Amino acid sequence: MATTQHVPTVKKGVAPLRAGEGYSFLLRRLHSLLGIIPLGAFLLEHLLSNYEALHGPVAYGLQVRFLNSLPLVRVLEWLFIFLPLLYHAFYGLYIWIRGNSNIIYYPWAGNWLYTSQRWTGIIAFVYITQHVIRQRFMGVMLPEHPGASFAKVQAELSNPWMLAFYIIAMIAICSHFSYGIWLFCAKWGITPGTKARKRFGYVCAALFVALTIFGLSSIYAFVAIPEYKNAPHEVPLSLSQPATSSIAS
Repeated sequence: MATTQHVPTVKKGVAPLRAGEGYSFLLRRLHSLLGIIPLGAFLLEHLLSNYEALHGPVAYGLQVRFLNSLPLVRVLEWLFIFLPLLYHAFYGLYIWIRGNSNIIYYPWAGNWLYTSQRWTGIIAFVYITQHVIRQRFMGVMLPEHPGASFAKVQAELSNPWMLAFYIIAMIAICSHFSYGIWLFCAKWGITPGTKARKRFGYVCAALFVALTIFGLSSIYAFVAIPEYKNAPHEVPLSLSQPATSSIAS
């Protein structure tokens, strides 16, 4: 007599996540894109604006006044700086929590860069948060008194601990952005292949050095140039004044 053989039912598996499918892919692409546009563009603009400090308090105050006189500047700040920054920071933290660098067991360059990118991102976010709060919402209001901008930053950097934090943060921000460009080009297929990515890595390393020197030079202007030390609380601004005009202490 033949017996009936029982065939077990196999449950349907989980479909793999392919490129272009699922929310994770889109969220990561948005995170990568916002790090370059608009946040990267804002970083470059900010470095250029701070570079005016090398020309003295008047030039720096004129630059602050120009930026605050742009039409719809507060709307632009929220749309292209604050909101993208919040998303980039918190989603980056989410990626970090879910990721695993394993630098102890796998001390490869890629793992070290992965870990450093997360730590430099945290340092950058802490720095930007305190910088915006202290410079924009505490003490003298710079949008209404741009002539006080140089003295306000100079007073903050007179604290050696704050000066050290600014230097560390500047290096971290330039590193985070430079390696972020490398990651962006790799993820978006701009640098396909190992050779292209290696060569572009040298370009990003050179960019990091250049941006760091550029950023640290503006800090130097606030703390070390003799003729700019002890700047007055607020300098008078006039478009007819030369950028390097002297100031009375």
